[in-house]
Amino acid sequence: MIQWPCIFKLDGDDELLYLASEANLIAEFESLIWSDDDYLIDSQGQGYKVREAQAGTFAYEPCDNPLSVSQVTDLIQAHEFSKAEVCLTKIQFLSVSDAISALAV
Repeated sequence: MIQWPCIFKLDGDDELLYLASEANLIAEFESLIWSDDDYLIDSQGQGYKVREAQAGTFAYEPCDNPLSVSQVTDLIQAHEFSKAEVCLTKIQFLSVSDAISALAV
């Protein structure tokens, strides 16, 4: 079961989308062009491939291995670096949940 909030990782892009709930995901996907290589990462580090099941509903297929806090931190550092607004050495987290919640601000 997906633990919200989540981030959505776009393949080939450092941008991450913060999603507080499934309702936010559905709203975001109305205008987003996404591919089969993009994936959702929940607050426990579990990755999911997202597939449209029916119009406006989605199915989530778990990826094999959860991401570690280090891997999620690397994604967030790359995301922040692309925005050039934060000192990367200050981006450190104790848990995946803390890392994802940091993007809510």
